Amino acid sequence: MRRVSLRLRSVAAATLAILLAVVIVGAGVDVLVARHLHRSFDRTLHARAVEVAQLSASAPAVLTTPGALDSPLGGTQLSVEVVDRHGRIVARSLSLGGGVLPAQRLLGRAIAHGHASYAGLELGDEDLRAYAAPLADVGGPAAGGAVIVAGSTRDLEETLRSLHLFVLLAGLVASALGAAAVAILMTRALRPLGELAESAADVERTGDPRRRLPEPPARDEVGTLARTLNEMLASLERARDNERRFLADASHELRTPLTALRGNVAYLARHGATPELVAELEADAERLARLADDLLALSREESAGEPTEVIRLDELVRDASGSRVEPAIVEPVAVKGDRAALERALANLIRNAELYGPEHGRITVAAEQENGVARLSVADEGKGLSPEEAEQAFGRFWRGAGGKPGSGLGLAIVRATAERHRGRAYAEGSRFTIELPALEALACGADLEAAAALPARPSDRVRNAATDDCLVDRSLRDLSGSERRTEGQPSGKGSP
Repeated sequence: MRRVSLRLRSVAAATLAILLAVVIVGAGVDVLVARHLHRSFDRTLHARAVEVAQLSASAPAVLTTPGALDSPLGGTQLSVEVVDRHGRIVARSLSLGGGVLPAQRLLGRAIAHGHASYAGLELGDEDLRAYAAPLADVGGPAAGGAVIVAGSTRDLEETLRSLHLFVLLAGLVASALGAAAVAILMTRALRPLGELAESAADVERTGDPRRRLPEPPARDEVGTLARTLNEMLASLERARDNERRFLADASHELRTPLTALRGNVAYLARHGATPELVAELEADAERLARLADDLLALSREESAGEPTEVIRLDELVRDASGSRVEPAIVEPVAVKGDRAALERALANLIRNAELYGPEHGRITVAAEQENGVARLSVADEGKGLSPEEAEQAFGRFWRGAGGKPGSGLGLAIVRATAERHRGRAYAEGSRFTIELPALEALACGADLEAAAALPARPSDRVRNAATDDCLVDRSLRDLSGSERRTEGQPSGKGSP
């Protein structure tokens, strides 16, 4: 079944809406105009009846003069009959000719009860509107009788029929104009969408995200949609380029150990095993395993969700201390994070310092906080990176000078971890730093789990003196407790 187009549905909806609105308005106008016309006609009948009653009381001789009751009122020709208290006709309009108004019952009620009333009558094939009223019990022969005034409703009905026809034509014309306007507007509005659909179909058919959709010049919803889709295509293009580059780099990195492993296996098949060959095989296997582990860790970091656990960075620093690794600045600071991921990132930074720093040089680790930003940094005593190298250091498979061993993914994992924690990683010389949004307790004894529920934004946070004193006191208690636990025990930590 073929679906109706959006343009046709819009035109149909607009046409029906306009037609319905005109019908409702027309019905309301018809009711108001009909009520106004009927009331105006009733007032005309009442006014004529009052004139006849006055004439009956003040000049009964004139009342019976032929033609006295035939003068029109307000341009409306009315028929009048005057009867006495016994229902006998005293005077009547000449316009009635030989006919008599069929209003005996109406006149009888007016004479008997003294109440005026309106009613509809039929005289031949003509509809009449009549008004009967009692006459005063003074004057000539009509005293105590009644007067009835009737007029044809033909003009009134013709006026209402003309109004109905006008409303119907107006509704049809308005619906047609509205449908044409909506059709034109929808055609102009949907034309850019059609172009977007065609361009998107070309992108889908070619599978090339480098293509872009046409952006209409108008700054409307369609233009916003086109720009958003182009931004999505640009993001897909970057993702595909990164994936291709990653696959190329991974293939290159895997080729070297695989080649060495195949050569050693071939040598083993020809000459048998030697201690040196077994050691090389173990080194190749370890390198492959380390590369596979780093690739898996990087993939997990890039696809994992935002962490929610409360982590104390100062505790990570103290846990990482060893024979070469010394804590420098250790401030009590907490973040929302993934403990295992942050421990791995810190271990990668320490491993990097061990590889590229002086052989027996000192490595310092620091955890500090400033203006709501937590910093976890590792520094060595080497010369460090140049600004150009610092920009490339956190890329995949980047290695510094010296041909040090490693997968080239350690710092890339650090950057992915920082970005997953809504932070960043950067290098300044020989200092490598992870910046994360910090959590702050608002009072002494406050629960850090409750603080974790607050927005961890790196801006608009200024610690007050009470918070600093609370955190320092807690840190001193933790350090004193740690010293008591480790006093007299040799440290079991060393270089990884």
